[in-house]
Amino acid sequence: MHTTALPLHAYGTAIALDEPFRPFVGHARATRPTDQVREALDLLGDEPTALRAGWRPGAAHRLDDAAARRLLRAVLTVRQPDPLSAGAARVLDALLAGERLARDTTDAASLPTVRDMFPGTTYAAADRTALWQGDITTLDADAVVNAANSALLGCFAPMHPCVDNAIHAVAGPRLRADCHTVMSLQGHPEPTGTAKITRGYHLPARYVLHTVGPIVDGPLLPQHRQALAASYRACLDLAAEAAGVRTVAFCGISTGVFGYPRTPAARTALNTVSDWLDRHPARLDRVIFNVYADDDRAAYVRALTEGIQPR
Repeated sequence: MHTTALPLHAYGTAIALDEPFRPFVGHARATRPTDQVREALDLLGDEPTALRAGWRPGAAHRLDDAAARRLLRAVLTVRQPDPLSAGAARVLDALLAGERLARDTTDAASLPTVRDMFPGTTYAAADRTALWQGDITTLDADAVVNAANSALLGCFAPMHPCVDNAIHAVAGPRLRADCHTVMSLQGHPEPTGTAKITRGYHLPARYVLHTVGPIVDGPLLPQHRQALAASYRACLDLAAEAAGVRTVAFCGISTGVFGYPRTPAARTALNTVSDWLDRHPARLDRVIFNVYADDDRAAYVRALTEGIQPR
């Protein structure tokens, strides 16, 4: 079994990591978002995977606007990382760029610190971290973390409520294409506890850090904690290699379908980030712990108000 992950210098140029993302420039026939959705569906409709997502010839024009947008998301979710036609790329860029402008975003650098929120906390990194509940795809951070699977191509289940699906849906199909390029160069699945970095495309974040956390199916063991800590360290180490990254936002790695209990996961996340920041005191301005559900937030609140230990 392969355990070595491809280093950044071996794939960064292949995905143009250091180049700012510029959407495809060109004429798009449709100008209204609802028309762009239907035009994109028409352009993608000849692809074999579109049928798997429920597309049928002329279907887009028989659906209401919301249903047509869900169908387009489903088509892109099941679509393989094949090159887009110039027409499809133009329409999707216009649509996704417009949706980004219409979506409210949150500036990661302006979030209150953990110290601001919990003045009595004993957490050592309270002045350099933040706890934020919300949709990570709306967070304007330099880099956001995606909890990926070992194929690193995103979730292929339409409308699945995982962060992997959400991030790819908002970023657009170029994200999957970049992941495919990276994984083709690596030649084997992504090992647990490692990370890769790509551009964020239509996300507010410039970069996405993709990491594979441990799967817990049974009792929580020391090797699970070690692997989870490795994922957090790998993301931070990789963020430190990327130009201009000062803010990093973590989702809850492994706490979803991977089965890691939330409170122990929060403690490991807090400890690992604090240790890393101590070793790299000037590299990052802020690390954000992003939570989505109330029970995820409760796990961090418990750790921050009751003490971080045990490790």
